[in-house]
Amino acid sequence: MRAAGGIGDARGVQTVLIIGGGLVGLATAYRLLEQQPARRVTLLEKEARVGAHQSTHNSGVLHCGLYYKPGSAKARLAVQGIRQMVAFCRAENIPHDICGKLVVATRPEELPRLDELLRRGAANGLQGLRRLEPEAIRQREPHVAGLAAAEVPEEGIVDYQAVCDRLAARIQERGGQILTSARVSSLQRRGPEWVASTPRGEFAAAYLVNCAGLHCDRVAALAGERRAIRIVPFRGEYYKLRPDRQRLVRHLIYPTPDPKFPFLGVHFTRLIQGGIEAGPNAVLAFAREGYSLTTVNLRDLADALGFPGLWRFLRKYPAMVGTELAQSFSKARFCRALQRLVPEVQPGDLETGGAGVRAQAMTPAGDLVQDFHLVTRDHALHVLNAPSPAATASLAIGEHIAALLPD
Repeated sequence: MRAAGGIGDARGVQTVLIIGGGLVGLATAYRLLEQQPARRVTLLEKEARVGAHQSTHNSGVLHCGLYYKPGSAKARLAVQGIRQMVAFCRAENIPHDICGKLVVATRPEELPRLDELLRRGAANGLQGLRRLEPEAIRQREPHVAGLAAAEVPEEGIVDYQAVCDRLAARIQERGGQILTSARVSSLQRRGPEWVASTPRGEFAAAYLVNCAGLHCDRVAALAGERRAIRIVPFRGEYYKLRPDRQRLVRHLIYPTPDPKFPFLGVHFTRLIQGGIEAGPNAVLAFAREGYSLTTVNLRDLADALGFPGLWRFLRKYPAMVGTELAQSFSKARFCRALQRLVPEVQPGDLETGGAGVRAQAMTPAGDLVQDFHLVTRDHALHVLNAPSPAATASLAIGEHIAALLPD
């Protein structure tokens, strides 16, 4: 698939229409205008503000590329992205803290996997990685139990809503147009242009960039794409540590991931606004914007249940799906997962926190798409899988997309 030459307006200026005002859409608009200030860029966001979903319904972590297969787009863009994001935050005085992270092995069978993470991180270009033994773990995190840990000093936390707002301001300063409450209901090709219909009118441009996140597959379908992969929503639920128990955690504490489990597992995160968050789990959601267990969207539910890939996924991971659902209903079960990392934490220490929904692309075979997935067409580009670490990597992803578009 290739990006073809674009078409400009009557004065030869390239026009670009971006659908989706999350971090990836905003970063793409920002990089396009940085690359060519004369471009006409219009960004359409269906919500009343930018960054309303995945970009800000997360733990606010700056991921640096430890987990990802060397050579993958995730590995490359995460490493570039955290450095670009930190530089942007410093330049814009956005609250952030490079506090570092421990990835902890609590069982003997996890030790080889921990060493493999350190090898991957080094191959991806991360700096300052080191393996800690139990005494060194306790010096950094006195309440953590582990046989060994990987110290990742480049990771940190940030205020992603502030990043979204600052990107939006810079886009508009450079002449870009951002329209909120502008849900795209149809996309049509009229001669050399894409025309998007919204409640705020029709908007036309020569080139279309789909950064619609939780709805990216549907937007791609509006543009004539076959939905070969489908977005399946997974809700991640969080607890917060009571103020008097926040002393149990100093920085970021993660488990060593299990390769049989497609998500990272529950962990502890310092928040940039203060406090300690615990989670998330990963529960199949009944709505693409289903931030609570009781939120059901019949269209979203029918879309998921009618997709053969979901049923194949459920057959591959029945124990995981059951465990995650049980943790959603039981604070005690959720706490037991956290106690592997911090044995002193008790159910009474946990207060209900927020939730996020992860837009996870899934194949008809029931496999989760692991890498970022971009599809380029003549005069269109669709971002069809950009889960974590896309928030951290957004400026690098935007730079990559800008390089794919014609001048």
